[in-house]
Amino acid sequence: MESKYSFVRKDIVNEQPPPLTQVGVTGWLWRNLFSSMSNFNSVTSSILSILMILLTIWLVYFCGGLLYSVIDFAIISAVWSDPDGIKRKVCATVKQGGDLPADWYGACWPFIFAKKKFLIYGRIPTEELWRANLIYAGLVLGMGYIIWEKGQGRKWVGLFMLTVFPVISLILLTGANFKISNSLFISTGVLFLLSFLLGYFSSRNFLGEVLEQFSILFNFISFILFSFFVLLVLFSIDYGLEPIDTLDWGGLLLTLLIAITGIVASLPFGVLLALGRRSDMPVARLLCTMFIEFWRGIPLITVLFAASVLIPLFLPSGADVDKLLRAVIGIILFSSAYMAEVIRGGLQAIPRGQYESASAVGLSYSQSMRFIVLPQALTHVLPGIVNTFIGLFKDTTLVSIIGIFEVMGIFRAASQDANWGSHVQHSTSYLVAAIVFFVFCFGMSRYSIYIENKLSRDNK
Repeated sequence: MESKYSFVRKDIVNEQPPPLTQVGVTGWLWRNLFSSMSNFNSVTSSILSILMILLTIWLVYFCGGLLYSVIDFAIISAVWSDPDGIKRKVCATVKQGGDLPADWYGACWPFIFAKKKFLIYGRIPTEELWRANLIYAGLVLGMGYIIWEKGQGRKWVGLFMLTVFPVISLILLTGANFKISNSLFISTGVLFLLSFLLGYFSSRNFLGEVLEQFSILFNFISFILFSFFVLLVLFSIDYGLEPIDTLDWGGLLLTLLIAITGIVASLPFGVLLALGRRSDMPVARLLCTMFIEFWRGIPLITVLFAASVLIPLFLPSGADVDKLLRAVIGIILFSSAYMAEVIRGGLQAIPRGQYESASAVGLSYSQSMRFIVLPQALTHVLPGIVNTFIGLFKDTTLVSIIGIFEVMGIFRAASQDANWGSHVQHSTSYLVAAIVFFVFCFGMSRYSIYIENKLSRDNK
């Protein structure tokens, strides 16, 4: 017998609009700002929900006010042109001899436009700017091709950008044609041959099991010496270029040079230190640990001061090492210590079975590290590696303290121009510097996330 309360719908219900808490601006606000409002299951959760709502409203109000202040300074109240070429007066108030209101406060973009050459190239002569432009163009094209997923042979392009391109850039910037003594060529060649033979025989266990673990160190040293020998040959050639002193380098160009050199050099050096700290040999482990703890225990500014002031005191009379080179070496050593600890964390995350499996199939220590362990370890610590890169890029600003005018140093120097003396040129300079650093650091961060997602998809 059919119940009198039973009912079977014979027609389809018309589609109803979604709740306001799920779509549109209201839905976004509900999901992202007020999602805790529905959590009133207890007195404690109710209080916490109300507090979170109040905190969210305050944060929105504070961040909104801060964002509006920045937009007002950079765009709304900013001065954008100086058609009459009056320089300082265009960004000066009435009290300062200009035409702007007494309470005016905005960005002075004509100042930035007037100093753009200084900010991008430093003090490089105008007739030699084509050399810096070639470097910029090569950097943009090379990095763009590497990022492009459909590019063929991206691995080889990346290898070119890490090895050959920096050498070409240095030749273009310096002009090369250095006078290098024959004794330096001979000593470098002899040391390279010795380290190469030690690495070759130790990797094949011809020198005993103890020296086998030093094979990576010997190979790394031989690679460094070979690279140094090639650089000596290349920099001794006369390319017909006008020499440019390193003190004339500056601005964004110098920042990119220091950052890229530090990033490229600190990664392999950090890998070597991490492997040494995890080595079974007490001497190698002790030396690597002492190196890492020493460089992590002193601030970078101390390293730069020591490289700039103290090192020349210990050099023989008449000998000199370029100030920029000393600073770059100090940054590399400092950054490699932090990089080593990041990579050591990745090595510790690799299960012991990976090492045992590599040994079971007959791989040597260097082969197991190269083909099995390190690829997995570097994948695990990719966020930490990129984080170190970003920190290194921002730390380049400290070199301005020792008289090397990178982006921040150039901005401070440009702000001292009396022709543009006003109360806003320092603020404008810092705003532009913040934009520059944010663009590069945010770009590295996003590309790191892209690589992480790609690796996770490939490993599924």
